[in-house]
Formats: sequence, C-alpha cells, structure tokens
Amino acid sequence: MFFRRSRPAPAAELSDAELLRRYHAQGDVHDLGALYERHMTEVLAITRRYLRDEDDAKDAVMQLFEQLVSKLRQHEVENFAPWLHATARNHCLMALRARQRAGPAAGGALVVHFPDAAGMESVVARHLETDDPAEADLHEQQLQQLEHALAELPPGQRQCLELFYLEKKSYRDIADLTGFDLNAVKSYIQNGKRNLRRHLQSTAASNASP
Repeated sequence: MFFRRSRPAPAAELSDAELLRRYHAQGDVHDLGALYERHMTEVLAITRRYLRDEDDAKDAVMQLFEQLVSKLRQHEVENFAPWLHATARNHCLMALRARQRAGPAAGGALVVHFPDAAGMESVVARHLETDDPAEADLHEQQLQQLEHALAELPPGQRQCLELFYLEKKSYRDIADLTGFDLNAVKSYIQNGKRNLRRHLQSTAASNASP
C-alpha cells in the first residue's frame, strides 16, 4: 500500500484564522505574506492617516511586516484584523514620538488630522512637548478614539470617509474606486459624518461622566 503525502492547502483557500495558525505552527513566510496582503490596504490607510507622508506611510507598512515575522511566531492572536490595526496604530505613534524627540530640524512637529465633534472638516495641529506626558496621553487617546469610531462605521461609510477626507478624493474618484454610484457616495459620506460625530460625542460624554 502506498501513502501519498497530502499537499498543504493554498493560502488563498484558507481563512485568516487558518493562515495565522499555520504560520504560527510552521513559520512559512509565504503564508504570512498572503495574510498580510489581504489587509495591506487598511494598514496603509492607517499609516497615511497618522504619518501624513506617503513615503513614510509605505515604509511603515514594510516595517510592520518585518515585525510580524517574529511577533506572530511568538504570540498567538485570536482576531487578526483588529490586532493588526492596533499594532499599526501603535507603530505610527512610536514613529511620531521619535520624530518629536528629534526636534523641528527633523520635522518633529506632530500634525494630526482629527475630526472634532462638529465634523471632519477641521484639522488639529499639535506640537507636543516631551516633558508633558499628560498632553501626550490626551493626544494618543484622541487618535485611538478616531480609530475606534471609524471602525464602528458600516464599511461603505468608513471607506468613503477615508477616501474623501484622508486621501482627498473627489466624489467621482470615490465612485470609480469603489464601484458605488455617485448618489451612494454622497449618502455614505453624509451619514458617515453624522454617525462618526455621534460616536465621538458619545465617547466624550462617557469619558466625562464620573
């Protein structure tokens, strides 16, 4: 009797969780690459949002992958997408702090695009001092609140808001990129702004309550 060794399933046929378990067990970087590629668009959106420089954002995407090679062999992760988003955000915050410590000559001012309770039109520019941890903590909390608020939106609203406000795409550009018709794009942006504002106001009220 002859036994034929079963071939491993192609990465494209496996879920995120299955790919993650196989990489954790076997360490095949091709599995990790396939997994990371599925989420690279979202990761790039996060790094662009925080770092604002296209080259820095793309560098951060590559640096994150290099970190994942060892991290995901050492730690078990249950929900990959939320964990990856948090890891990307923390990586960007560390990069911003390093830029801040380097001082103005190295472009150390932190410029953060953050929608206030009135909507996403305003841009908040902050210069954080390294000797003021309370201010730095507040700044980080605001960034986390934005990330969480965007994550709570329906996918269409989130995608249109990020393209319109963070990547400065026109309604027509967004329609072409997403496949949504023009009226749907306008509706997603209007409803997304309203829902984002409500979420941020709710979060602010919860934080203010004793």
